[in-house]
Amino acid sequence: MVEFELPNYKISVFGLDVDRTAVATGRNLRISPKHAREICRELKGKYLESAQEYLGQVIEKERSVPFRRYRKKIPHRSDLLKWPAGRYPQKAAREILRVLENVEQNSSFKGLEVSRLRITHMAAQRGRKIKGFTPRAHGRSSPSFQTLTHVEVVVTEE
Repeated sequence: MVEFELPNYKISVFGLDVDRTAVATGRNLRISPKHAREICRELKGKYLESAQEYLGQVIEKERSVPFRRYRKKIPHRSDLLKWPAGRYPQKAAREILRVLENVEQNSSFKGLEVSRLRITHMAAQRGRKIKGFTPRAHGRSSPSFQTLTHVEVVVTEE
């Protein structure tokens, strides 16, 4: 019988209180790393329930996510305060919402109170690239790459 060893993923934050924190990661998500970065920046510091509600509104296109770094040719949104440019990254919001639901389940398994959880760390990193080719005319082809994204979330009970 062949035994498989599960990967041991580490996160990019140190010195966590094990009794008051819960961690969840999403690995190799097929979402844009730029969209994931902007969503993570917006959700960091919020309570978990309000973050889930915010992502639900982004998916329904009721609230937009402010794009602060990647904002070239991005239109202004009237619902944003103190920042003009924004978008509705629905696919990334759905995947990050799944990670937030996972961290909620992890925290309830540890015995933490869900209504008192605050997102203390949230980060998105670029993952590996999936290489592909698009066929072109006259027997040629052009490369097409898809970048995967890693998302990590740490919540702390206050």
